[in-house]
Amino acid sequence: MRKMILVFAASLIGASGVSAQACLGLPSFERGLVHIEHPHIPTQVLLPPAEGRLVRLDLQRKGQTIGYVQGAGDQIPAGLRQIGYTVVELHEDDLDPDRLRRFDAVILGVRAYNTLERIRLHQPALFDYVKAGGTLIVQYNTSHEIKVDAVAPYPLTISRERVTEENAEVRFLLPGHPVLNQPNRITPADFEGWVQERGLYFANQWDPRFQAILSSHDGGEPPRDGGLLVAQYGDGFFVYTGYSWFRQIPAGVPGAYRILVNLISLGR
Repeated sequence: MRKMILVFAASLIGASGVSAQACLGLPSFERGLVHIEHPHIPTQVLLPPAEGRLVRLDLQRKGQTIGYVQGAGDQIPAGLRQIGYTVVELHEDDLDPDRLRRFDAVILGVRAYNTLERIRLHQPALFDYVKAGGTLIVQYNTSHEIKVDAVAPYPLTISRERVTEENAEVRFLLPGHPVLNQPNRITPADFEGWVQERGLYFANQWDPRFQAILSSHDGGEPPRDGGLLVAQYGDGFFVYTGYSWFRQIPAGVPGAYRILVNLISLGR
């Protein structure tokens, strides 16, 4: 029998990445293997370089256990696990008061209100969870084919407003708000290195009980203040956010982690 030896080597790419090389005799392998399979497109196979990004992160967090309800699908649960959270992925039928009570925060994945057929039936349990002291974070949805009568416990209207320039200035409307200070103090540096966009499907009308935290806009357009709205509801907090955490967290953007952790930590 032929004896084979497997060697794995890793080397730094500057200060922010790592590459890998596997040696099984000859030749060596320096690429990964990715299958892309969806019903609406032909199967594709990619061979990207075997590289990853290393991020050094100054991060404080509160809370430990998060419930995550996937919508159209994103990689945020994996990112939150990497920074030490216990993330339990929930299905619609898991959304009852007894189960939700154990979570420090519950997050709805992108377009959950658009894609989950029975979410309307379980939304009252989510609002009751907030009222009893929980934190509910609702990521962006579209107003088209939305499956709930109301996005939030207070009136809120989703628009098509977005900020597509990833380097667009972000202004702090409420610099003293806990979202910008606890447990991580957020500064303009936390909006450096964002990828593809700032956010999408911001709200354009909301009840005065919501607080708008951030403002940004593309060049030549008016301020977009509806990308991060926070309201106290009962003893807890409801958050609607159009900022694109679903892009920034997989990309390893440090500031996105810090701000999302502050949202999760509300009320803790």
